[in-house]
Amino acid sequence: MLRFSVKWVSAVVLVFLVGAAFIFCEYLIYYPAILKCAWPKLSHARGGEGSDGRPTDSTVHAMVLSDTHLLGAVGGHWFDKLRREWQMERAFQTALWLLRPEIVFILGDIFDEGKWSSQKNWEDDVRRFHRMFRHTTDTELVVLVGNHDIGFHYDFLLVNSVALHGDGCPICQSVEKELIKLSRELNCSLQNSQTGSEKTESCDSAHPYPPTAPIMLQHYPLYRESDAGCRGEDAALPEERHLLFREKYDVLSKDASQRLLQWFKPRLILSGHTHSGCEVLHDNKYPEISVPSFSWRNRNNPSFILASVSPRSYTLSKCFLPQESTVISVYSSAGAFLLLLFLAHCLVMKGLCSLCLLGKHKSM
Repeated sequence: MLRFSVKWVSAVVLVFLVGAAFIFCEYLIYYPAILKCAWPKLSHARGGEGSDGRPTDSTVHAMVLSDTHLLGAVGGHWFDKLRREWQMERAFQTALWLLRPEIVFILGDIFDEGKWSSQKNWEDDVRRFHRMFRHTTDTELVVLVGNHDIGFHYDFLLVNSVALHGDGCPICQSVEKELIKLSRELNCSLQNSQTGSEKTESCDSAHPYPPTAPIMLQHYPLYRESDAGCRGEDAALPEERHLLFREKYDVLSKDASQRLLQWFKPRLILSGHTHSGCEVLHDNKYPEISVPSFSWRNRNNPSFILASVSPRSYTLSKCFLPQESTVISVYSSAGAFLLLLFLAHCLVMKGLCSLCLLGKHKSM
């Protein structure tokens, strides 16, 4: 009877430990991490008041993430897919439930093998993406494309920031024409909002936009030599920060970067691609934030940006997800404890067997 009870106790402890480790690592661990995050409050330091001294329009809460890199059928291992995609799905769904953003931006490289995928594999990847990043109608999802989604410029022309290689290709010219048009319309809106300013003839037919500098979102960062000036726990590794970036591959070219800054004079640039965090000030007045990868496959400590934005003001905060090393440590500790429990169980059972044999011997 005692031997039977020991088996049951061991089985119950085993099931409890395995279940507790699994539920914590696969579900609960995301809640304490994201509960630490909150929407940053707008201050008047960046122009939070209008010219009449009153607060500006209502605030929009935006969640910004980048470089999810869903693995494809070509080089993606099934366990890697399962592990990292589950992490992103749980992190995203938990963040939506706790933070309730009005809009979510994903800054490109949604997929890892977009330029190699067959039509069937591509459709399967898209279905997985929609499942993982499902959302209610209260939240708008805006997705940019990156080089891993449809290829590099020399393979296939990229849109958004990556269409600005300046090599005169027909689609490049079309994109630049649209950007110049948009730049003119934005500048006209700013000009028309200034008291006493004369409206030029070219501004008469311009579409009205909010009279404020825009926020640019793109996959490729603007040109910088390296990440040598980047700091913080999500910056590139120290041994990688001084590696020189290649124009049109790691970052936009100098020429394309300067044209964007001259056309739009943005109050903020948000970019991805590097998988690491960085803050850069271009021309001493245009701040750029590189958003780290959202996936454990690219970083041990993924994160995303929380942005509170109004027409004249913005403020940002960073929300870090659980580290993959923490999950590995929990599973390793649980495994080690189970091993010790198994060995203790074997010793106890061996002792009980010896007692039983001794009792039988005495009875004879």
